[in-house]
Amino acid sequence: MRRWVTTASRILTAILALSPVAGGPALAQTSAPGPSLALELNAIEPGDGGCRFTFVIANRLGAALDKAAFEIVLFDKAGLVDRLVTLDFKALPQGKTKVRQFDLPGVDCEGIGRVLVNDATQCDGAGLDATACLRTLEPATRTAVEFGV
Repeated sequence: MRRWVTTASRILTAILALSPVAGGPALAQTSAPGPSLALELNAIEPGDGGCRFTFVIANRLGAALDKAAFEIVLFDKAGLVDRLVTLDFKALPQGKTKVRQFDLPGVDCEGIGRVLVNDATQCDGAGLDATACLRTLEPATRTAVEFGV
């Protein structure tokens, strides 16, 4: 009986060692996250005659961006398009996080219900596909306003 308990204990230990829950070899097969461009709508606040949008952008594409610009659509709280604007985020070195602010005159911050990234109008960088910025975009928000693609 004792021999059976010892053998069962060894088998259980081996199974747990190979289990992803225990952090064994099965866990090593998990792939690393792919390239991405993280874009966070960090704040929306009233400014002089309009609204100031603060974005945090992190380039994890694997290459520097010489220029990144996005067409953004602002929707009112009723879901109607208020306006389309192009925001130029300029150059973004690989692995760098930057904060960019954009003042949009005539925009009522309180009336904004949703912000949509409609398109990447520019996504230029050595070795980068022109669609990389939109294809790998990871939108997030810290505001009460819906933000996404």
